[in-house]
Amino acid sequence: MFKRILGTAAVMIALGATLVTEASIAPTPAHAASNMVPDYEVKLLMNPSVVLGSDFKLTSAVLSAFSMPTTVTKMNVAFLDTNAKDIYNNGWSPRIRKTEGESDFELSYKKRYAITSGDITAALTQANNEGFNSGDTGYEAQVEWGYQKQTLSITRTKSGSKSGYSGMDLPSIADARSLMINNAPDKFNNWVSSGWGTSKLSGSRYFGPVLAKRSVGTWSGLQLYIEVWPIKNAAGTGTEYIVEASFKTTSASTASTKHDQLITYLQSKGWFLAQDSLKTQLIMDRY
Repeated sequence: MFKRILGTAAVMIALGATLVTEASIAPTPAHAASNMVPDYEVKLLMNPSVVLGSDFKLTSAVLSAFSMPTTVTKMNVAFLDTNAKDIYNNGWSPRIRKTEGESDFELSYKKRYAITSGDITAALTQANNEGFNSGDTGYEAQVEWGYQKQTLSITRTKSGSKSGYSGMDLPSIADARSLMINNAPDKFNNWVSSGWGTSKLSGSRYFGPVLAKRSVGTWSGLQLYIEVWPIKNAAGTGTEYIVEASFKTTSASTASTKHDQLITYLQSKGWFLAQDSLKTQLIMDRY
């Protein structure tokens, strides 16, 4: 009887040790990846009838105010999509751009999320739920902060080259399709279904191109850009000029404060246009 008790005790001690050991090595529950951390780009429109001269270049008063040289950087930009705009209607914008002085074409795949009532966290959480989180080091998150509207954009940028092109020329649509298809990231390609993105690109056409010009200066301790975009007018009979002033910052509070200050400054000069910038939408609508 005594031996039986000892034996039972030994089994209980051994079993207890096993439970303790297993408890100590039990895996910790996995935590969901955190939201992406965005930077901020404030984009405000300027009145083209006031800030552009008869040559459709920025006036000397504007250049002087922001310590900008007379030289500009040219950018030839176009988007790729089907006639039905299947890609754009699913929140994506595949873009090809040739920037003056750069040898390669810049290929970008941008996913946009609307920000409602200034709730940036909600948009970041929605993006996280759809697969964009802080672990996605190949993507950049940015809050595009306009006059009244904010948009979260998440972009994957790559570069590509094709022989036979020089200067500011964009490739033929066939070569552009090839570049965009060969460099398409998985999230874009498989957004609706497996191979969706490249399938849509294979039947895409150009929306654009638009040859924009960028001037670089400073304002309130920040690098300031002013871009002039000549976009086909709504009737298709002429050109509408979009003039956009912008700056970038990693700080939400800086973006908010300087956004309001830049509006006030532009208003004081009579240069402000109280509308939100919708360049991409205009290009998608008019080309």
